[in-house]
Amino acid sequence: MPNLDAYLPDTEAILFEDDGAIPNSSLPVLIYHEVAAAAEPERCEELFARNGWLGAWRDGIFDFHHFHSTSHEVLGIVAGSAEVVLGGPAGQRFRVQRGDVLALPAGTGHCNAGSRQLLVVGAYPDGRSWDLRRGDPAEHDQALANIRAVPLPDADPVYGASGPLTELWVS
Repeated sequence: MPNLDAYLPDTEAILFEDDGAIPNSSLPVLIYHEVAAAAEPERCEELFARNGWLGAWRDGIFDFHHFHSTSHEVLGIVAGSAEVVLGGPAGQRFRVQRGDVLALPAGTGHCNAGSRQLLVVGAYPDGRSWDLRRGDPAEHDQALANIRAVPLPDADPVYGASGPLTELWVS
């Protein structure tokens, strides 16, 4: 695994296993902390767009376990805070707050387990289309095929051409 010392303690990299319903990914979830540009909606949208993560939206995070099999996703926490479960129902709980950014590889389960005044800016590499999956075991094989077809992003959503994502998300 590449050396993340240049990005630590501001970035976490976490792997989640396939649980038979939520496939997760062989690529790590990245959680960036205290990203100044992510603390304001307009600046967060600009940061993501500058780095090729497009199709920005503003909203929250669904309060049910779900994943996207056709695109990676970046979530910038621009207001409030949340307890987010990553990796599916048996996954891990994280507290995220204003200024945090989550880069979720296609297949990563995520769920809002409680939030306060949460506002999120989300986007996708090159504005890719996304789907919404809830972990139906009957769809697992198709979801895995979709995930394998998702290309790696050209840039890290926070750092651009170089950064944890471009170092860790390799095929």
